[in-house]
Amino acid sequence: MPETISLRVNGIGHTVTCTGKESLLDILRDYLDLTGAKEGCGYGACGSCTVVVKGEAVKSCTLRGKDKLDGLDVVTIEGLAHRDGTLHPIQQAFLDAGAVQCGFCTPGFIMRLYALFARNPGASDDDIKEALSENLCRCSGYEAIWEAALLARERLNAAG
Repeated sequence: MPETISLRVNGIGHTVTCTGKESLLDILRDYLDLTGAKEGCGYGACGSCTVVVKGEAVKSCTLRGKDKLDGLDVVTIEGLAHRDGTLHPIQQAFLDAGAVQCGFCTPGFIMRLYALFARNPGASDDDIKEALSENLCRCSGYEAIWEAALLARERLNAAG
């Protein structure tokens, strides 16, 4: 029997009719055509599907069913850039630091940092390392990702 799920994504309300077995990742990609979050592992180990819900970074492949999805307020990578097309400072830092290789894991890393810096703009190096440890990158060294995180923190703090 079809289920109806209502949620807000990037500030826009959506009502989706689905089977009720889909994950948040499935809803975002297959029903709302928001393909920034990627399915890397399907069980919450890699972080490629990370989005922000209630200010917290969550692995969207692990949230499943009407009872967990209905009423959510979600921010995805597509919701970070400004309406004029200017990238969010974290997105720009990843480009400037050369932290985008294949790009598959990049949205997850950016969303994890977005949640961290939103609640703790002056996050310590250890805080950043802990946040980044939740995500995996399979094709690049983590040095550029680390540099992007530090650059993002610096720019966000300078912007006030």
